[in-house]
Amino acid sequence: MQDPLLVVCSCPDQSTGIKIAEALVTANVAACVTVQGSTATSVYRWNDKIEHATEAILLIKTTERRYPELEHLIQNLHPYQVPEIIALPITMGLNDYLSWVEKCTNSTN
Repeated sequence: MQDPLLVVCSCPDQSTGIKIAEALVTANVAACVTVQGSTATSVYRWNDKIEHATEAILLIKTTERRYPELEHLIQNLHPYQVPEIIALPITMGLNDYLSWVEKCTNSTN
């Protein structure tokens, strides 16, 4: 089995998140993207100022092999100058689910 990843990405709103999610799944670089609506508040430093933003959070299920393409696609579609794209290894999970993630991301366009 390939190394599965959970990629976290914040977006300015739910509609942007859905647009990115659909592109990732259509390109087979993600098996599933969960778009959590614009209810998260991020507090961060940008250009030496403390900023607050309401954002939607994407939980992207993919594999290490497809990560470079996934990152590239997000960067091309994302409105932020520096989007949050963080990949976390999935060390345990339901084998049938992880096999499904691998199957979905093995095909290419």
